[in-house]
Amino acid sequence: MTGIILYSLAIILLIISAIKDRKKTKLALKKAWYSFEGIMPQFLAVICIMGITLSIVTPETMSKICGRESGLFGVIISTFLGAITLMPTFVAFSTANILLKNGAGYAQIAAMVSTLTLVGIVTFPLESKYIGKKAAFLRNFLAFLFSFVVAYVFGKVME
Repeated sequence: MTGIILYSLAIILLIISAIKDRKKTKLALKKAWYSFEGIMPQFLAVICIMGITLSIVTPETMSKICGRESGLFGVIISTFLGAITLMPTFVAFSTANILLKNGAGYAQIAAMVSTLTLVGIVTFPLESKYIGKKAAFLRNFLAFLFSFVVAYVFGKVME
């Protein structure tokens, strides 16, 4: 139902935009298409990897590694996986949804998503170039610690 509402709202706003300024709307749609073309290969690659992984790894194994029963060990594994993985935020949320449906725990997924979005081991060299090594390390370290707080809160609230 939410999807229908959001798509309807998007179509209505697109029509209003086209009525107001057809040229700008056309330009915006072209930019959106180019952005979509840029993101889609990454998105498809992650979906394929997730599909292959979920076909190999059974829900029982998933639960042992990052399920509710895995506890702190699962949270630690999830934070490290999230910290070393590089993917767009919308892909991270889609991946989290797939993992939750396959037996992962809320605390573990919260830790993974928060480190995916906040900690950048892969992007550290680029980040340190702009804000300095000390500031980049401190930001990433604090974000890593914050992920444990997020995991704890989600674990208590959702389970």
